[in-house]
Amino acid sequence: MKKRTLIQWLGLLGIVSLLSYTAAVLFAPSAYPGYDWVTQAVSDLSAQNAPSRMLWDRLTALYEPCGIAALMLSLLYIQGKLNRLIRIGIDLFVIMNWISAVGYAMFPLSDSGYAGTFTDIMHVYVITAPVVALSVASLTLIIIGGFRKRQCVSLAVWGCVALGMMLAGAVGTSALPQIFGVMERFSLFAATGFTAVLGVYLFNGFAEKQAYGMSGKRI
Repeated sequence: MKKRTLIQWLGLLGIVSLLSYTAAVLFAPSAYPGYDWVTQAVSDLSAQNAPSRMLWDRLTALYEPCGIAALMLSLLYIQGKLNRLIRIGIDLFVIMNWISAVGYAMFPLSDSGYAGTFTDIMHVYVITAPVVALSVASLTLIIIGGFRKRQCVSLAVWGCVALGMMLAGAVGTSALPQIFGVMERFSLFAATGFTAVLGVYLFNGFAEKQAYGMSGKRI
């Protein structure tokens, strides 16, 4: 078995990112009296005046840096590997995460729900719109590229799962407002979970035998 490089080991940061985010989603509500996770958005927990803001920031301390690190290393590792559609899809997924990390940090909700302030408008419409569009586009390309000539089928399957969760979340938040919080979490964990998936693939060298064949020649 080929020895893993440091870059591959750092792919496990994707899992650390997922665990950090999961901890915040699970435990930050304890610092927010009256918070109802079934009907309320996760972003309410990190709103500027939310009582849970401090705990949220502490629990998510590893979320963004570890996620971005795992994604950037994945992007570098796949250069010249896999096929063009998968590479472009991962490029777009990385860009989406950068927009999300910077945009939501600059423009958090001013209050739970939607108060209509400038930061709220930026948060909901200016930042969320490209995040959603890039999420769907990136996963779609990864799915097509993964199934193409069966170069990385398992990654394509994970892409299908993530995209399905995103679409279910988008449809559910509109069609089932009484469980808005539940449905929104499908979309959020789809993106965070796929970051962890890419980190694991980096750890395993993106299944290069599947993508190139045992001889090392591109299939």
